[in-house]
Amino acid sequence: MRLSVAPIDFDQAAAFVRLHHRHHTPPVGHKFSLAALLDGKLVGVAIIGRPVARGRDDGLTLEVTRLCTDGTKNACSFLYGAAARAAFALGYQRVGTYILKREPGTSLAAAGWKLIGEVKGRSWSCQSRPRTDKHPTEPKLLFEIAA
Repeated sequence: MRLSVAPIDFDQAAAFVRLHHRHHTPPVGHKFSLAALLDGKLVGVAIIGRPVARGRDDGLTLEVTRLCTDGTKNACSFLYGAAARAAFALGYQRVGTYILKREPGTSLAAAGWKLIGEVKGRSWSCQSRPRTDKHPTEPKLLFEIAA
């Protein structure tokens, strides 16, 4: 049995995230999404979009805003590698992603991504625009891969 990659539309990728992601809802949009298939069965998705942090949104950087699998062995590192190759083929120079500090990052390291640093977790809510947090507000680790 071997993993293969295929394009997937945003609605299908978002539905998979809603079903399987441990702590996130789907993002609002994407540049593109990829599916990991095992013998034709959908076992994971990567949703790739513009960086969430304005300072990283330079037009040459993308971000894996969601990566989600059903637990299939090696599907995470497979999708991180596929996302980077697709982004570089489109002319982007860097791809980043954030994971919770308590997560090991093994799949990212296996795919050749490097730990860039730690960012403080915070709420998106502010006095001028109150919001209900639907995401973990704990510290996160930023990983990146460059072309």
